[in-house]
Amino acid sequence: MNKLILPILLLLSLPLVFQSVPTEILKLKTFDALVKEYEPSGNFVVLNITEEDVEREGGYPLPRQRLAEIQLELLGKGALGVGWVISFPQADRMGGDEEFLRSLGYAPSVLAMFETPNNKYPKTTGTVTKGDDIGGILSKGVKENLYTYNTILQGIAIAPTEADQLVRRIPLLLRTPDGWVASFGTQIYKALFNVKTYIITTNDNGIQEIAIRGIPPVKTDSFGRKWISWVNTPETNLQEMEVNGKFVFVGVTANGVMPQVATPVGLVEPHKIQAALAESILIQDSPYIPDYSLALELLIYLASVSLVWAFISYLGITWGISLALITMGLTGFYGYYTITTGILIDVTWSLVSQFITGAIAFYLRFREQYKLRQQIKKQFEHYLDPRQVKRLQKDPDLLKLGGEKRRCTFLFTDVRGFTALSETLPPEEVTEIMNKALTVQVECVQKRGGMVDKFIGDAMMAIFNAPMDLKHHEELAVQCAKEIQENIRKANIGVAIGVGVNTGEAVIGNMGSDTRFDYSAIGDAVNTAARLESATKEVGVDILIGEETEKYCGLHLKKLKPIKVKGKEKPLKIYTF
Repeated sequence: MNKLILPILLLLSLPLVFQSVPTEILKLKTFDALVKEYEPSGNFVVLNITEEDVEREGGYPLPRQRLAEIQLELLGKGALGVGWVISFPQADRMGGDEEFLRSLGYAPSVLAMFETPNNKYPKTTGTVTKGDDIGGILSKGVKENLYTYNTILQGIAIAPTEADQLVRRIPLLLRTPDGWVASFGTQIYKALFNVKTYIITTNDNGIQEIAIRGIPPVKTDSFGRKWISWVNTPETNLQEMEVNGKFVFVGVTANGVMPQVATPVGLVEPHKIQAALAESILIQDSPYIPDYSLALELLIYLASVSLVWAFISYLGITWGISLALITMGLTGFYGYYTITTGILIDVTWSLVSQFITGAIAFYLRFREQYKLRQQIKKQFEHYLDPRQVKRLQKDPDLLKLGGEKRRCTFLFTDVRGFTALSETLPPEEVTEIMNKALTVQVECVQKRGGMVDKFIGDAMMAIFNAPMDLKHHEELAVQCAKEIQENIRKANIGVAIGVGVNTGEAVIGNMGSDTRFDYSAIGDAVNTAARLESATKEVGVDILIGEETEKYCGLHLKKLKPIKVKGKEKPLKIYTF
């Protein structure tokens, strides 16, 4: 069982190490569910050009002269600046471009560029890198907007998708072959604070944070991406224009004009996504994925899964499952706590792996316990009282099949005159007599809590105080010996029984080969009990009891003359009834 933990750990770690699509989606969905909601900063507002507005203006695109009027009207209503998340791929056929361009220069304004593969790269913005110039996401190129880059600030309105095709992270800056270019949401702050440069701080893993003068440094992942907090930025329209003291993101919500983008909160228009990015930049505890996240996730995975396996494999079922559930609970709580504090550390795969590992460990433990119970039943059902067998099956820890040193009382019996009996009677009668004699003995042993260890021809060996603890086993063994003699006489089956009883330490456990073994005992105390039974004929009594047994049995016994037995240098003190 223990050999399985390493391959299980390796197998379950593969989806985490290699960031497989299913585990990545699971991680992202977890973040979506647990990332806390934030209130709007109050610095931004979204202006929607609706379907009704397009109909009122006579269709789309709106004339540039009309856009210039909207720009000036917004500024007149107190807007701090305007960001246009609208594409201007062609010159205005009505000649309003110059007027619109002029209106953009009256206040901080930003135009969106839209990423298009295989087109030219945008002109770069000024950046300063603290550390090695590494990391970042390469721009695929943009379709050049109507206006020159030098006149009006422009930023790439990019919204890359994750493994599940949802937008969650947007890069603040993108790399080009010539340098860095800002995303639209980032460029807003360059316009508002009239700064020329972004400061990028890096380490060995990539980008750490991006600083813009006027706001605190913004933590990002190693690619310079910011996790978007989907703040409900206030919205307005061309009729209301509630924009006083706010930067305005202008975009089109009319059907078929701008494609909606899938996000965790539903389909969102591009200008609302850029507004969410601008809001997220201002949130100090906004979520981010630290560069050590994978290493920490692996550490949590290895530690928690190993603990679950150890608890269920080595402890009792109740304690093992309880501690495994506590481990899962603590893991889940840690993941929940870190995510709600803005540090995106995922523990979902660790929890899944804990469940899988726990289920495997429980099954193997259950199978092992079942096999052990069946082994116990097979070994002891004929030699122990059924109640004792059930107790052993319920709690196998009471039994040490592997072997232990234990103080027990051993009882040996032998049928006297069996040879002569077998020569004079038919085999069937001999078998019947022997079975009756042995049945009497077994019943007496089990009644007193002992275990019938084995039958050796017409002889029997019994153990008291194994496999389970038995209080006063010395006294119970002596009472059993006396009861055997009494019940044999009552049975009137024509045989006599010699009994030897001795107490001492012996090695108890499964004895035999790998394929065939029995639960038994070996040791000097066992041999002495057998010698005492053999000596009953010489001494002329039915029962002989050893010194250690007499000392602790608490019964009044008759002391006999010490005898010399095989294997012992000194004579043995012996007792009988």
